[in-house]
Amino acid sequence: MSLLQIEGLTKSFAGLVALHDVSFEVEPGAIVGLIGPNGAGKTTLFNVIAGTFPPTDGRVIFDGTDVTGWRPHRVARAGLGRTFQLMRPFPALSVRSNVVVAALQRHGSQTAAERAADAILDRLGLLDRGAQPAGTLPTAGRKRLEVARALALAPRLLLLDEVMAGLLPAERQPVIDMLREVRDQGTALLLVEHVMAAVMALSDRVLVLHHGELLAGGTPEEVTSNPAVIDAYLGEEMLIADT
Repeated sequence: MSLLQIEGLTKSFAGLVALHDVSFEVEPGAIVGLIGPNGAGKTTLFNVIAGTFPPTDGRVIFDGTDVTGWRPHRVARAGLGRTFQLMRPFPALSVRSNVVVAALQRHGSQTAAERAADAILDRLGLLDRGAQPAGTLPTAGRKRLEVARALALAPRLLLLDEVMAGLLPAERQPVIDMLREVRDQGTALLLVEHVMAAVMALSDRVLVLHHGELLAGGTPEEVTSNPAVIDAYLGEEMLIADT
């Protein structure tokens, strides 16, 4: 069974079609990469799936339930989490408190939320920075904190929006290892990313959006050898993504 089914999603803004008839599936335990040029509709797709925007047409089915048009908090409680490209932790709160605040949405007591937060921080290599104000973390640390806050909601599927953007090449491999561990612990991943080496190393399947439509999908090898994908996106992107 598919964990996420996207059926004919279309989203228009005052006549501008940002998504048109997009359909795909994400299986339990899978890592699916979502790539495409800037303006292709990737973040809009995440916003529709997570409930920020209602679709103009189509359906979002999560774990067998039609969640189309549900508000974000309800989607999150159903087990579908996300991170954001623009990281906005509570800067004056400690790293630990940021994760505890998120964990309280899933746990009935402060003690249980703190225990869950500590376990997540330990998994993501942030436990030793738990008392540090979140606003003082470097970029790589804030990226990990963004993932930690999302994991505190115990999602079965996590939408990741450019968690490697702004990282130095040496900082990417620890993130790749972290995401593999998250998947191995039972959370499926749908990730938007421009760092092609990371996408191809992580993904079981890759989807390509172009002008709001699904241009191609398949294994990393199939996508990188697809002439239409190379012409629309990879020919240019592969030259700059790993520099």
